[in-house]
Amino acid sequence: MSKRFDGKTAIVTGASRGIGLAIAERLVADGARVVITARKKEALDEAVVQLGGPDVALAVAGRADDADHQADTVRQAIETFGSIDLLVNNTGINPVYGPLIDLDLAAARKIVEVNCIAAVAWVQQVHRAWMKQHGGAIVNVSSLSSVRTAPGIGFYGASKAMLNSLTELMAVELGPDIRVNGVAPGVVKTRFAAKLYEGREDEVTAAYPLKRLGAPEDIGSIVAHLLSDDAGWLTGQTVVVDGGVSLQAAEE
Repeated sequence: MSKRFDGKTAIVTGASRGIGLAIAERLVADGARVVITARKKEALDEAVVQLGGPDVALAVAGRADDADHQADTVRQAIETFGSIDLLVNNTGINPVYGPLIDLDLAAARKIVEVNCIAAVAWVQQVHRAWMKQHGGAIVNVSSLSSVRTAPGIGFYGASKAMLNSLTELMAVELGPDIRVNGVAPGVVKTRFAAKLYEGREDEVTAAYPLKRLGAPEDIGSIVAHLLSDDAGWLTGQTVVVDGGVSLQAAEE
């Protein structure tokens, strides 16, 4: 791995496991210090050990949509590592499955709160505390369901489509010193996505030109690229990372 993030600090939300942890691992491998958040302290503490210990990783437990937690995380990041150069809005929830006609509207409001409004709130927090004066790079983790109809998780996809739009808007508003991009994964083998492939992985995989589902590390490497100077002329884009499955619709 390179050391392209030497001296830089990243906040990665929803990073106790899965895609978020893989992103944090790649950033550490590339030289960054990381501040990881999630709801459960025990899982976060285990992740810190996996990442290499307190010299490179700090865990702050709390809900991603809680303003006090956001402010405390930003404060601890600066006090511990001295900066917040990178932000990854990875937290996402989808507590419902089924058609929109049966959608629990209270759950829908919570999905928007966590997947969209909280992402804006984290950007506001890091902007005020560091990036307004020093610049930085941000990546929002979206979903293939934001650009391709996904029955059963349709409202989740709609919330991620809103996140894509917010990514574009923030890129325009925060340039030139802050870049904002997104990544939209297809099905990645995580606990969060288990309902989309468990018990029928061969069937699901058959639709993918690359003939496999994604691994968290596949997303971690792309996010690291988007945050790095290697993507220095890229902003406002949501990159689809899906093993080619979205190409299949054009063939049918």
